[in-house]
Amino acid sequence: MSMSAASERLVVIGGDAAGMSAASQARRLKGPGELEIVAFERGHFTSYSACGIPYWVGGDVEDRDQLIARTPEEHRARDIDLRMRTEVTEIDVAGQRVRARDVDSGAESWTSYDKLVIATGARPIRPEMPGANAPGVHGVQTLDDGQALLDTLARTRGRNAVVVGAGYIGVEMAEALINRGYEVTVVNRGSEPMSTLDADMGRLVHEAMEGMGITMVNDAEVTKVLTGDDGRVRAVATEDAEYPADVVVLGIGVRPETSLAKAAGLPVGHHDGLLTDLAMRVRGHENIWAGGDCVEVLDLVSGQERHIALGTHANKHGQVIGANVGGGYATFPGVVGTAVSKVCDLEIARTGLREKDARRAGLRFETVTVESTSRAGYYPGASLMTVKMLAERRTGRLLGVQIVGREGAGKRVDIAAVALTAGMTVEAMTALDLGYAPPFSPVWDPVLVAARKAALKVRAS
Repeated sequence: MSMSAASERLVVIGGDAAGMSAASQARRLKGPGELEIVAFERGHFTSYSACGIPYWVGGDVEDRDQLIARTPEEHRARDIDLRMRTEVTEIDVAGQRVRARDVDSGAESWTSYDKLVIATGARPIRPEMPGANAPGVHGVQTLDDGQALLDTLARTRGRNAVVVGAGYIGVEMAEALINRGYEVTVVNRGSEPMSTLDADMGRLVHEAMEGMGITMVNDAEVTKVLTGDDGRVRAVATEDAEYPADVVVLGIGVRPETSLAKAAGLPVGHHDGLLTDLAMRVRGHENIWAGGDCVEVLDLVSGQERHIALGTHANKHGQVIGANVGGGYATFPGVVGTAVSKVCDLEIARTGLREKDARRAGLRFETVTVESTSRAGYYPGASLMTVKMLAERRTGRLLGVQIVGREGAGKRVDIAAVALTAGMTVEAMTALDLGYAPPFSPVWDPVLVAARKAALKVRAS
């Protein structure tokens, strides 16, 4: 399509949540005659839920396409020139252009831009060790990765699975493989699973996982992947033991995928993520924006930059970028670090700071832990949950909450997320007018029980 000389060109690198949200929002604000949009995606899919992959692998979600919010064809129908299976290999900041390579043919070409959005996501951490790239060893970052893992599971006769790492992806993949009928061993470098929790709360997750038939190996690091005569994985080894494995899933975490940006001289922070201002503009660059898993964000509680790979943030970043690119105005003020997960029927949630985060930020604090129930104790189906709360000494400002429990536990963390965003004290939280009826909560909601206890402790400090 030929463009009038007045039109600008927006180039988007990355076709998932942040990139395509930005492209779509910019298109809502500016028609094709005003803004030409070219987007590059190196994989086979766009606008999909990476967070849903464990549930697809585990069989809760039957069909891969259920995870796709918008297909390439739907984006193209909205006048977005989306080029699939095309990887950007270089950003020329001075020349305002990007070099892209067709993954299948290898053909390369340059595309100029007036405005650039970098949404290159994150990459799974692959340990540097023998056998890490052997057939049967999988990361689960993209739909392509999920498909490759399902293909391996379909071909594999044995029933032993090892998950390396016990963060969100690790515990969710452990559940997925249990659902598929595998004997699952989780090898975890930390003293307890879920390092996003304090160890005392991680211990509750550990006990629950073992109760589900998952073998937890803590304080252990995989040193090599052992392969059979056919070259496929057959076991993983730590310093003291070997664990048989017909399939290995890496759940060690992710790092921002910023190699392109760094090669172009763009600024990154301590966690290797791109640094942006509140409008999601890359610092020092008027016409380049970045969002999603490749950026660092401001933690509103500690005041420090963090890297958090979550679809909620990526979609918000995209909306903000699209508004600004399209001539409007929006900002992304930061995060409080809320996350929720589950392994089988155990719900795990956290927001704000852990004890070590608070110490690192130089904060003095009190902690309380309470055990309560999800509903009135006499109402059928009431289950136990444990709530841990951190409050700043003397001021009583809420600093963080962690919750581990069964049905009805996880989403209670949202109460704390709102309180953290509003900068509330634990004393002020005790007066919150929360919804109550016996099927939903005890008279005192578990989060408010913790707030009461924390308020008393702060007063006494």
